Amino acid sequence: MFESLGDRLQNALHKIKGYGKITEDNISDMMREIRLALLEADVNYKVVKEFTNNVKEKALGEEVASSINPGDLFVKIVKDELVALLGGEQTPLNVKGNPAYLMLVGLQGSGKTTTAAKLASYLRKKHAKKPLLVACDVYRPAAIDQLKQLGKQLNIEVFEEGKKDPIEIVKNARIYATENKFDYVIIDTAGRLHIDDELMEELISINKEISPEEILLVIDSMMGQDAINVITGFTQSLPITGVVLTKLDGDTRGGVALSVRYLVNVPIKFIGTSEKLDGLDFFDPERIAGRILGMGDIVSLVEKATEAIDEKEAEKTAKKMQQGKFDLEDFLSTMKQVKKLGPLENLIKMLPGAKKMGLSDVKVDPKQLARIEAIVLSMTPKERRNPDIIKASRKTRIAKGSGTSVQEVNKLLQQFDQMKKMMKMFANGNMKFPF
Repeated sequence: MFESLGDRLQNALHKIKGYGKITEDNISDMMREIRLALLEADVNYKVVKEFTNNVKEKALGEEVASSINPGDLFVKIVKDELVALLGGEQTPLNVKGNPAYLMLVGLQGSGKTTTAAKLASYLRKKHAKKPLLVACDVYRPAAIDQLKQLGKQLNIEVFEEGKKDPIEIVKNARIYATENKFDYVIIDTAGRLHIDDELMEELISINKEISPEEILLVIDSMMGQDAINVITGFTQSLPITGVVLTKLDGDTRGGVALSVRYLVNVPIKFIGTSEKLDGLDFFDPERIAGRILGMGDIVSLVEKATEAIDEKEAEKTAKKMQQGKFDLEDFLSTMKQVKKLGPLENLIKMLPGAKKMGLSDVKVDPKQLARIEAIVLSMTPKERRNPDIIKASRKTRIAKGSGTSVQEVNKLLQQFDQMKKMMKMFANGNMKFPF
């Protein structure tokens, strides 16, 4: 996400970090580049003007003039202003009700039904509590079936009563949720145009009926600046508490994320980061600003690892690495755990300095990973524990069993052998990490 904007801003800031002294002239040059980068990312022109004025004013102040390293301080000023533009601090989700009601609204095609399922999964994972999905989109064909299918995949219950009046569905869902001790009730409403008075009245009636803790407006980030008009339209009828930006992993310039808080004063609470059902992240201005400026996002990376990786299994594997006993069964187990973290290229981008190291454009073909996994799975347990016994006839059998070639089996075994040697050198202290 934000790749184009990030590249432009990072290039501009890289230049100024090389200056021994910051003057009004080179500040003006930098601000011109930053202004163009923001406008090309579809950031609203009013927001761009305010942002660049604030950065320039602070950059020309005494704090920069007296700085030992003015270039670094300029980067800090840009980051601080980006954080402020994105909302400053995290805006926590209000889930204090018993149960807590969360109502999702938005235009048709914004990804609302999928977001409802993702949100239910997120809340269950983060708070270890019981969510209920409520199907109130009675107009779109197959909307109820879609939510039921998503609920089945996640093992999360869906309350639905077919094409009944949504107000009645919500009333009955409230009784059901209370009786069955659900902690969260997530209501998927019908997609609509904000100028559709009849359907907006339906949302207003649902809001009056349940007084939800959160009314989240789901917005397709690829809409660009039109999203501001949509948010404005909805806030005129409903007390919108937050925005969920979907499809930020797609070909989007991300300008709406930098414009929402400033123009309509509604916080962004979540962002959709992939099509997978775990592809929903809480929106943290500090972390997003760090990603845009190429500073990485180690905190998010650690959080993902903590959620996906079995701690005991990881400790066991680490000990075997240190003892030089790491085998292909351990390799397979590690590979499966890493896959749970999501696409590897997305994880690499969270590393600080990934762009400088030439890693930001790395593409990891999931098909290639699947082929490696197939090769290892085609080995016997004895072969996985003792790769040295894998000779010609065994390689032929493994290649046939995995649908690969003997050359690919050889390549994997060679790479694994090299990896083991490196691990041994690190464990013995004969090799130092390059940082």
